[in-house]
Formats: sequence, structure tokens, C-alpha cells
Amino acid sequence: MRIGIVTQSYYPRYGGVTEHVHHTAVELRRRGHEVTIITGRFRDGDEERHEQGVERIGTNIMVPFNRAFIDFTVGFSLRQQLRRLFHTYNFEVLHTHSPNAPSLPVLAVQEAWCAQVGTFHTTAGRSLLQDLFCGYLARTTIRRLDRSIAVSKTAEASTRLYYPGDYRVIPNGVDVERFHPAVEPIERWQDPEFINLLFVGRLDPRKGLQYLLAAMPEIVEGTAGRARLLVVGDSYLRTRFEAQVTPALRGHIHFLGHVPSADLPRWYATGDIFVSPASGNESFGIVLVEAMAAGVPVVATDIPGYRSVIDPGVNAEAFPPGDVKALARVVTALADDPARRARLAERGRARAMEFAWPLVTERIEGVYREALAAHATSRADAEQATA
Repeated sequence: MRIGIVTQSYYPRYGGVTEHVHHTAVELRRRGHEVTIITGRFRDGDEERHEQGVERIGTNIMVPFNRAFIDFTVGFSLRQQLRRLFHTYNFEVLHTHSPNAPSLPVLAVQEAWCAQVGTFHTTAGRSLLQDLFCGYLARTTIRRLDRSIAVSKTAEASTRLYYPGDYRVIPNGVDVERFHPAVEPIERWQDPEFINLLFVGRLDPRKGLQYLLAAMPEIVEGTAGRARLLVVGDSYLRTRFEAQVTPALRGHIHFLGHVPSADLPRWYATGDIFVSPASGNESFGIVLVEAMAAGVPVVATDIPGYRSVIDPGVNAEAFPPGDVKALARVVTALADDPARRARLAERGRARAMEFAWPLVTERIEGVYREALAAHATSRADAEQATA
């Protein structure tokens, strides 16, 4: 098949959608398909490392949405550029991520004439913006999709609030060879006197780093000073989070900023406990799967999106969102129980294997074939109606 994948999130911007697009493209190419990724240009970062089969139009900027920051493609003549690309590549299937998101995804769905698949990633409640535009999007965009995918039950439920229909729930995946328990940790942070707590993610409010920072005094005290937090990730809010750290805790909390993607598996390997204190609106939890694949025991908030990945008490530990005291208790207890950490790591790795990209991509490929058949039927019906 000739497949186009449209996304506003792609390298050099890292995140769950970016990883999803990249790895499905890699797996689809391994299966013999021709895949072209259509995305925006970025003002900073290294785009050249990931340019195989990539077309860039417009420029991506960051805008606040759903208590985080998302990519938004701006530029003159985006619609005309999409038309030219569609004529050049003559895709058989167009797969658009977040097809209800302006601007690039919506324009792509509206302009394509081939079979179309949309994947919905967002978990959120009702919003004024969606209330205003859902009718227009339903008529002009969503109805053009031949098949729809949601990355979790929570993403499906959120999408159904505005766009009822038939959805296939196909999760995000993980590279279980790249994220593996045998990966070497970063030597600088290896010290038997410390227990490394690891946070990985963009420093957005909904990721909950503020709760972990608030819990650190109790965690440090409960572990007799052995707990050390490594924060991997960045945003313009970093200075605000750093200001939350008291002088007494500065030796126990280290902000490492953005790290190269190639080094990320080693950072997971460096953690003794992975902590994800997100407060909500998470549709899946790709960082949880990466940590579990790496053989790191996970502590995460007990929210619906994360339940797509973890089974609290079985392959991870969980605590109520925003409950700083509970977070501190869970982390402290796990830090003092290496046998429990080892059991969680083993079970977590087994769970992560269920999200291996070849398995996930096989299911997506099946949806493409359904979309092709549905599109052909729709065309035949339309031609018969006008005959």
C-alpha cells in the first residue's frame, strides 16, 4: 500500500504521538508498504536525523491545550501544499493523527480523496472550543474517515462525547528491544548510597511533577536521605519547578533538561523507581510502557488512562491523583523493599511485551485494509446512485 501519515507532532519534538508515528512507519515499511509522513517544520531542533520519507510544510508552534502544550502548524497555502503532495504520492490510505485538531490534520482529511483512517489520542472532557466547532468538524471532516482508532478506552470515551461512531481501540506501542533491562545505566548516577527516582516527560502542569516535588521532603526523610530524584524533560516552566525546591533538597533533586532520544533507554536503566504523578487527561501513558519495558518498577497515579497499561498491585504501584502523602508513602515503601521492586520489574516487562510495535502495527494494518474496502464500497454506491 501507498500510505500517508499526517501528524503535527513529529521529530524533533518528542512525545507519545511522535513515537507512535515513527514506529508504525518503520514497521509498515518492514512489511513492504510505501510510507510518507507529512508534518510541519520546527524552528529549533535537529530535523535531519529523521527525514527518511518525511515531507514538511508550514511551521509548527506550541499552543496551550488540555493543560499541556501541543503542536499547531501554521503557514500560507497549507491546503494547496497538501493537494500537491496528495497528487504526487497518490496515497491509497491516509492515516491522520488527531483528525479533529486544527490545522494540518483537519485540512488533510478535508483534502484527501483516498481511503482514510483517523487516530484519536486525547483524553479530556467537554470544552468550549469543541462545543463551538464540533458540528462543523463532524460534517466536513470526521464523516470523511472510513475507519477510526482510539489509543485507549478513555480516548474513545472522550472522542464519543462529540463524534459518536465505531472505534477500534489500538494502544500505543513500545520498542521492546530499545527499552530493555539489559541496557547499561549512566555511570555518573550509579551510587549504592542512593535510590534513583526517575521522572520522564515534558514539564507540563498535568504531568504532575509539582506533586512529586512536594512529596520529596517526606520521601527523603523516610529513606534516611537515600532518595534522589532525576527529572528528565523540559519546558518554559522549568524555572518555576526549580524554584519549588528548597535549599535542603537541592542535593536530592536534579533537573537534567531535554536529553537526546538515543540516551533515553539509558536514563530508564538508571532509575531504580520510575514515578509518573500525572494528574489526569492522560489517554495512555507511553512513558509507563517504556519504563516497564526497561525493567524499572513503576509508581503512577491511578487514573483511567494509566489503567490501560498498569494493573495496580500486580505490575505497578499506584496512588490517588494529587495525593502527595500517598505518593510519598508508596515511593518510600518501595524504596525499602528491593524484592518487591524486582517482582514489579519482572511483571512490568512481561506486560510491556504486549505493546511491542510489531503487534500494534499489525492491528493498524488490518484497519487500513478495512478502510480500503469501506472506501471502495462507498465509491461504488456513489457511482451507482449517480448512474
